[in-house]
Formats: sequence, C-alpha cells, structure tokens
Amino acid sequence: MRMQFRKSLIAGTLALLIAGVGHAGVSPQAAKKLGTTLTGVGAEMAGSADGAIPAYKGGLASAPAGFKAGSGVRPDPFAGEKPVLVIDARNMDKYAAKLTEGSKALLKKYPGYRIDVYPTHRSAAFPQFVVENTAKCAVDAKTSDGGRSVSGCHAGFPFPIPATGFEAMWNHLVRFNGVAYATKYRNYNVDASGHAALATEGDAVEEYPYWDTAKPDAEAYWEQRLTYTGPARRAGEALQIIDPLNYSKSDRKAWQYLPGQRRVKVAPDLAFDTPNPGTGGASTFDDVFLFNGSMNRYDFKLVGKKEIYVPYNDYKMAYGSKAADLLQPHYLNPDDVRWELHRVWVVEASLLPGKRHIYSKRTFYLDEDSWAAVASDEYDARGQLYRAGFAYITPAYDVPAPEADLHGLYDLIEGSYSLTAFSGETGGIRYTKPRSDRDWSPASLAGSGVR
Repeated sequence: MRMQFRKSLIAGTLALLIAGVGHAGVSPQAAKKLGTTLTGVGAEMAGSADGAIPAYKGGLASAPAGFKAGSGVRPDPFAGEKPVLVIDARNMDKYAAKLTEGSKALLKKYPGYRIDVYPTHRSAAFPQFVVENTAKCAVDAKTSDGGRSVSGCHAGFPFPIPATGFEAMWNHLVRFNGVAYATKYRNYNVDASGHAALATEGDAVEEYPYWDTAKPDAEAYWEQRLTYTGPARRAGEALQIIDPLNYSKSDRKAWQYLPGQRRVKVAPDLAFDTPNPGTGGASTFDDVFLFNGSMNRYDFKLVGKKEIYVPYNDYKMAYGSKAADLLQPHYLNPDDVRWELHRVWVVEASLLPGKRHIYSKRTFYLDEDSWAAVASDEYDARGQLYRAGFAYITPAYDVPAPEADLHGLYDLIEGSYSLTAFSGETGGIRYTKPRSDRDWSPASLAGSGVR
C-alpha cells in the first residue's frame, strides 16, 4: 500500500508539473518557411493536389467597384459566380469525407437543406505589419499555464506553425479582425416551429489591444462592449468583457449594467456555458465566434489538417440578404449561403475531469488562411451531437482583415437555430480608432446604457 501511495504521489506531482509547463515557439530555421512554402501567417502556400483549392496569391486586398470608403457595407466581389457543386441528402455520402459532422447531421435531418459549393477563393489578406510580427512571434511566443496563457508576442499571430491544440486555438482567439470596429447588430432565434424572433439588437464596440502597434504590448487581447437597443424590454442594458493574455494572473473581467438597478455590477458569470442573454439563451457565452474566453475547462488536441466544405466569402448573406428571406424554418436560406472548399486545422476539445460544461466534447475547424474558427461541432454529456456552429467569413478587403463575426448555431436536438451579429440591414461593420482606457472603465459602461 505504501508503494502504491508513493507511486500515486509521484504520478500526481508529475501531472501537476506537466500541467504548468508551456510550449515555446519554433526554431529560426523552421520559421523560414513563413513566406516561402507557408504564407506569412502559416497556411500552405500551395493549392490542393486536384486544384480545387488554389495556391495563395496574397488574398483580396483591394475593394471592388461599388465600395464606398468608410462604409460598413461591402459589395460581393464574387457576385457573378454560380455553384460548381450542390450537396444534399441524396448525394452527401459521396462528399462525406469533406463535411463536418454538423453539416452531415443537417443534411440528414432536413430534406430541403443543401450546401451550394462555389469556386474557392483564398481571400484572407493582412497588413504588412501582421506578417512581419508573425515571423518574430513564431520564434519568441510561448504558452504557459498548461497552454492556457500566452506571452512573447504582440501584433502578430503567436503560433503560425502550431504544435498543440492550445497554440492553434490561441491563433483563433487573437485572430486579426483589425484593431477596432463598431457595428449595429441584430441577433435572431428561429424556433422548432419555424418562427423567427429578434433576440436582441444593439450597438457593439470591439477592440483588440493585442494588435495595436501604437502600444509596445498589451495585457488584454479582446475588449467588447454591447449596448442593447431592443427589443423594448432589453433596451438600455449593457455589458462589457475584457479577456487577458495571461489567465494565470487574471480571469475574464466582465461587468453588466441593468437600467432598473441603475448601477454597474461585476459579472464573473458572463463566461463558459452560462446562457448568453444576447441570443435569448440559445447559445453559451463561449459559443461567441464559435469559441472565446478561457481554455481552462478543456484539453485541446491538435488533430491535423483536412479539406472541408465551409461557409466562406459570404458577402451576399452578410450584406445583401434580408432577415425576412434569410431566416427560413429549420435553417438559413441555402440560396443566400455560399460554401467553399478550404483547408482547416481540426482541434478537438475534451472536457477535463472535475470541470463542468454542457458540452462534453467540441470539435473546431480553423481556417488555415485566417485562423478564424469557421465551423464547430458540440456534443452533450451523453456524447450525442448537440449543436453545430458556422461562421460566415467575409474578409474586409478595405482594411484588409478577415472578418468572421457573423455566426450561427444549430440545435440539432431541439430543431431550432440562432444567428448572431447580423448587421447587413443596419449599416454593416465600420472600422474605427481605438478608444481610450477611460472609455473602457466600468464607470463609463453606465453612461453607454442609459435610456
């Protein structure tokens, strides 16, 4: 018994030590792949063997005709294209290897659901400083706290050549969306009967201090403030979230303003699987952007790369569709959703022993060109596929910056779905200058929500 106890003690100590160990960047020699065989942010430069995925040529970094400078609405540069393939329940088995589990479940569940596949365009593009800083970060960046914190990098992707699931997910968390932007958005829910309802609408301000080159470094990578303007019962509410790079020093900071109480409250529960009031509880807080926040409830495993059909270049949906037409019973109108074949990094997240979450397992599909999560599969405690998420990426060619805020989540058990950050009808997404630290103080939150 003593021997067994001693072995258990040693094993437990080693586990604790390993959990605290992080991972460093790649060697300078490996980093030389960036800009040669790999793009500046780590994607494969070459196209696919069959040519369906073209070679990377720098992305879409100039606006098409019809775009007005300063506008938040971006015309579709691929408006004249037609689908090259249509996948439905009748032929899905032929393409199953290139479909997410969520896509296959939707095709099986709803006879009218289909996936219209268009020519692939690798449109993600970045300012030069992103590429230059990523080359430095590839060598200098490192994780700690078992992968859940990051340091040694500013204004660049920390792990363009990832070795772990945590590193890949950090690239998603800090993905380049520009430094600051604002939007008037609407979130919708469509219930199992097909009834569409406005969950919330409001003004959103998003900032990524991590990408601000005017600062030598940053403690936070993401700041968000939401001020609800509707429906009437929610008008005047506001919330603010600030996420750190080092979760071992600080957790997410969150505050909430409720007009009836007329005071700002610290709100530590605005995280993980707490139902998100912005979607009427149809999704969790860490479902935003398909995943956000701390990674301390899961173990993230880097599975590898796959070629997958995912929503991409969805300018028509984001900027050209109307909610009344888009929000059909059971699923988004297939006429408005563009799909393309892209290479993605696959990351599997498994709930850690002793941790609680409504999802026991999650699979994330990260676009290799932008590092944004473009699809996800979520499983319940029984191991049953529960929800399927998709982000509808529309690169902002005027910045340039990949943009993947618009996202949706299908509840495969209940038969409902939600759409978050729909802004095409309300002015789109406008890029702005960063606010002052004072503007991000909890005290300023009350003023933003006053009605």
